[in-house]
Amino acid sequence: MLLAIDAGNTQTVVGLYELDDEDQAVRRKAGDRRPEDGLLDHWRIATAHDRTSDELAVMLQGFLSFRDVSIDDIDGISVSSGVPRVTASLRDLAERYLDFDPVVIEPGVRTGIAILYENPKEVGADRIANAVAAFDLYGGPTIIVDFGTATTCDAVSANGEYLGGAIAPGIEISMDALVGRASALRAVELREPRHVLGKSTVESIQSGAVYGFAAQVDGLCDRIERELGACTVISTGGLGDLITPLSERIQHSEPWLTLHGLRLVYEKNC
Repeated sequence: MLLAIDAGNTQTVVGLYELDDEDQAVRRKAGDRRPEDGLLDHWRIATAHDRTSDELAVMLQGFLSFRDVSIDDIDGISVSSGVPRVTASLRDLAERYLDFDPVVIEPGVRTGIAILYENPKEVGADRIANAVAAFDLYGGPTIIVDFGTATTCDAVSANGEYLGGAIAPGIEISMDALVGRASALRAVELREPRHVLGKSTVESIQSGAVYGFAAQVDGLCDRIERELGACTVISTGGLGDLITPLSERIQHSEPWLTLHGLRLVYEKNC
């Protein structure tokens, strides 16, 4: 079994994959394996930068027990992380409890995708995992919209090259900044309002956040396509389910895109 771990600045997503059985192997060779194929379970937790490897081991064992799986049953770990301390803790966990090295998306790891960035080391590991998965699923050119701590729009060429992208403050960060800077406003639940023209302060904030970010993504996709031509547009990330239905440009929603990319990178290196 494989643990695919995407450690973001705000949240960490853990996926438990069953490594290829015969049916999965056939679908993979045919090019029609889906991100959810073989995904036995998944968990989302807050990212704690100071969580030790022992604490992570206890937490993971607790999750695995829901599936009657032990940490001893894990054959591999694939990691994308934007938090160096979390990366170090995951390496220590693998060494201490599993006796193997995790596959971490970083320079020197085979991804199968060329990074056409001025400094490839600057590209976030999750963005690389998304690009690998997007090209596997849809080919290119493709735009990947990830609604995470930041909202990112990344592009993959028809030849499977990561071309770059745009980074904007995420929805929750923007909401926190608004409430923190405007004393007359308060935190509200992120949900689609009844009207674009809000009939209350709460509804007005929801309209600005939800419809505003949908319009932001649509605008970025339009501008990217002016450079690349027509693209397939897909979304992922924790808030993707909220914004995707309101976007005019997003064609596909892939909530497990990053986990699928991590699985693909693991397979290329193991």
